[in-house]
Amino acid sequence: MPHDDLTEHPTEHPTADDAAAHARSFGAAADAYARARPGYPDDAVDFLVGPARRVLDLGAGTGKFTASLVARGLDVVAVEPSTRMLAQLRSALPHVEAREGSAEATGLPDASVDAVVVAQAWHWVDPALAVPEVARVLRPGGTLGLVWNVRDESVPWVSRVWEIAQRGSEHEMRASVETVGEPFGVPEHVRTRFEHVTDRAGVLDLVASRSYVIVLPEDERAAVLAGVGRVLDEEFGEGGAIRLPYVTHCSRFTLSRAV
Repeated sequence: MPHDDLTEHPTEHPTADDAAAHARSFGAAADAYARARPGYPDDAVDFLVGPARRVLDLGAGTGKFTASLVARGLDVVAVEPSTRMLAQLRSALPHVEAREGSAEATGLPDASVDAVVVAQAWHWVDPALAVPEVARVLRPGGTLGLVWNVRDESVPWVSRVWEIAQRGSEHEMRASVETVGEPFGVPEHVRTRFEHVTDRAGVLDLVASRSYVIVLPEDERAAVLAGVGRVLDEEFGEGGAIRLPYVTHCSRFTLSRAV
């Protein structure tokens, strides 16, 4: 399941076909995604994983969250539907158990993991199928963690960039969290802040790896990236590091009963 920024959809609300096209688009930008997307702050990872030892990174993409789990010495299995994203993950983390699969059909045995984490991806799943599938693979008392890195658009230059690159809100994240429900209990929530240190090329790759930009016609995509480049040049000049601020939103659900 591809990771993504929360508000990928145009303001006119995409059709189901549009959303499916966006969800399938990430393989085409797997290289840019791997280069540009930020990782996750340690306190967010600690909250989402808790005492778990065997963790499923579901919709693992190129392995951004997977790397944090591996760094903690956890027993990790990564599941991702895009073969091109999965290839990036396997190249970066060759010792991780990585499988092709989806939130709706993980391919894992019953009660085989202590925790499932879905980073930047739950808004792409079909919750009617994904919720029972996650509950099936969790052990009793296991947890489902959902996490999104959300750009801090209260910072003026960030707002300027994402006015060009399809600015949105937190609506999709909140709506996604509300789709979990039974057999999971009431969620616990944590928010934390961090800065992703990158450069001009990194910000352009970040924009280029968004599904809304990937599916644009070539001339429109070039115009978006040129507009973002002009903002960066005005704000930062040539060269140097750019600190992109994020707010990380975490929700953790505990399995309340067996399925």
